[in-house]
Amino acid sequence: MRRPVSIVWFKRDLRIADHAPLVAAAASGPVLPLWIVEPGQWRAPEASARQYLFQAESAAELSADLAALGQPLVVRVGEPVEVFRALAASVTIGAIEAHQESTGERDYARDRAVRAWARAAGIPFREHRQNGAIRALGSRDGWAARWERFTRAPLVPTPEALAPVAIDPGTIPSPEALGLAPDPCPGRQRGGRAAAEALLASFLSGRALTYRRAMSSPLAGWEACSRLSPHLAAGTLSVREAAQAARSARANAAGPLRKGIDSFLTRLAWHCHFIQKIETEPAIERRALHPAYRGLAGAGEDDPRFRAWAEGRTGWPFLDACMRCLAETGWLNFRARAMLVSVASMHLGLDWRAVGLHLARLFTDYEPGIHWSQVQMQSGVTGVNTIRIYNPVKQGLDQDPDGVFVRRWVPELRGLPGGSVHMPWRFGGVETYPAPLGDHEALARAARERLWAVRRGSAYRDAADAIQRRHGSRRSGLKQVGARRKAGAQAPLPLGE
Repeated sequence: MRRPVSIVWFKRDLRIADHAPLVAAAASGPVLPLWIVEPGQWRAPEASARQYLFQAESAAELSADLAALGQPLVVRVGEPVEVFRALAASVTIGAIEAHQESTGERDYARDRAVRAWARAAGIPFREHRQNGAIRALGSRDGWAARWERFTRAPLVPTPEALAPVAIDPGTIPSPEALGLAPDPCPGRQRGGRAAAEALLASFLSGRALTYRRAMSSPLAGWEACSRLSPHLAAGTLSVREAAQAARSARANAAGPLRKGIDSFLTRLAWHCHFIQKIETEPAIERRALHPAYRGLAGAGEDDPRFRAWAEGRTGWPFLDACMRCLAETGWLNFRARAMLVSVASMHLGLDWRAVGLHLARLFTDYEPGIHWSQVQMQSGVTGVNTIRIYNPVKQGLDQDPDGVFVRRWVPELRGLPGGSVHMPWRFGGVETYPAPLGDHEALARAARERLWAVRRGSAYRDAADAIQRRHGSRRSGLKQVGARRKAGAQAPLPLGE
């Protein structure tokens, strides 16, 4: 009789440190560490080759780390149920260990299908909590305290060795082999645990010094921000590891460095706060939180305004610079991300779902819970957040007063002096650069009137209060909308955004 093996199903947890499923499997005998490359997942409209390459690099490093313990990563391509069914024909599966995932409806359906198959096959399928999101959460009351307890709990120790399994490990396919569209991103961050550890160390030992004052700048943010968001999304580093390292560094820090680490810890909590939203309501990736906005449809990808926005040629230089930078690097600081969404939805009247899908593909650090919550928030359709309309010209003057960032990414405007690059139309324009898509101030006024018109009436307020009860952060001190209060307060944005 074949000896049962425990399968550790790696998904968005590509590390061996602080990994409860790996420890549980190692305690019961031979371990088959499995990474399934799902063609359906990577061909989804929110996925891209840049995201896949980051995860593939992380998986390759994970395989080396596992091999050092005695058993390299086993890679299979296909839909999970079929992969598990094929493995069951060659090994005796004693159990499947995995982390819970708080992503979107497709992944929830996939996990349900695997759970149903395992139940029918008589195989235990155990899912372990990975971050601050809580499955089947009944109430947000006390959530912040539970996050604190989770992130302060001891890290799960890495197994000293793994009993190997005689099986073909397979190979990690290329994006081309999966049929992914070409996705050049020369400035993309590299995946892998080593890069995550180096970023965390450099941030906590010095880069956090300017975090609070520089995080809003598209220039200074490259160094001042932690840049850990793609690693948290891929799970090369756990939220608990980051939080405990930050608390340890904070104990020996003072002044701006200590304040920067404090802000980082706050954003780690907000990171999980937003992921909890999609755990509680997976439909937020396709449906507005407030029902009053579900019937409003904006322009889609075939609209010329959408194409101009997506290609960075709206005629608003700072916005175009941000979009072009994102396309070539896969990353932007949080304020620039918020502006891209706000201008698209408010000024240009684009559909927030189409806007969200385009940006999701560009973000190497795409994290569904954070992404869709922010897209809805900056599009004004949550019903519980203040309608905030970013001025693309003012943002440029505030964050890039000398036009350094704009000149780097919009070379057509390099001949204009100083801050004039933010309003080239006032200086006769530039032949190779498009005129603005409209008067941004007039477009903002129209958007504000359109969105606030929906917010009148007791039925709107009642629905907003229900959303706040279900999703609101008790830690932030946000109150119910109520009859005498404008809807919601602007929440701090999460790490990496």
